[in-house]
Amino acid sequence: MDLQDVLEDVASGERTVEEARRALDGYTRVDDFARLDTGRGDRAGIPEVVLGDGKSIDQLRSIADSFLDEQGHVVFTRVDEAAVDTLEALATNVDWYPDSRVLVLRTAAYEPPEPDGTVAVVSGGTSDVPVAEEAAVTAGEMGCTVETFYDVGVAGIHRILSEAEALSNADAVVVAAGREGALPTVVAGLVDSPVIGLPVSIGYGHGGDGEAALAGMLQSCTVLSTVNIDAGFVAGAQAAQIART
Repeated sequence: MDLQDVLEDVASGERTVEEARRALDGYTRVDDFARLDTGRGDRAGIPEVVLGDGKSIDQLRSIADSFLDEQGHVVFTRVDEAAVDTLEALATNVDWYPDSRVLVLRTAAYEPPEPDGTVAVVSGGTSDVPVAEEAAVTAGEMGCTVETFYDVGVAGIHRILSEAEALSNADAVVVAAGREGALPTVVAGLVDSPVIGLPVSIGYGHGGDGEAALAGMLQSCTVLSTVNIDAGFVAGAQAAQIART
């Protein structure tokens, strides 16, 4: 946050002294349990996204109130459905994705980012879609146009081959796959856009829970970057950074 801009806002009455202090701090305290990095979007280009796991409904509500007051917008990942009704009541505009457990809240005054860049999100199978959807929502909330290609795994490789031209039009591609994690390697060999492998904890037996998928993507013989298992937010945010650049 630029000091001169903040001082001018205070002088003109557009900010209170308390609002200016929070802007310069770069974070907002919520009681004694959270410090919200409300300046992250301006600083790093990626807004702070709130992980719902491990937080009580009261904590989630307090965090949502603060984000909506400061930014008019907040994204929660991995939210239990029991908390959704409480959180939805705080916002004017709500998107709830039950499969991926992603919740987006916006005020009426919120202005989304200008559309910029295209991200393709691909899944190997239908079981990979919840993690892929987390990536897709994240990239969309960062201002990217998102196109999805689901259930195009290598067991029927003609399905992904038929989409090669469409994938090549994207600025960045996220490929979510479980089991042996082969699909990102195939996609990276077909397109000239950066590809991000997203291993999914789908599989069983030896190397189950995404471990074989992660290992396979790390050993890819094509040029491929890989995030952690089930890290849909990270993959979507990284793809959006690439696409917007």
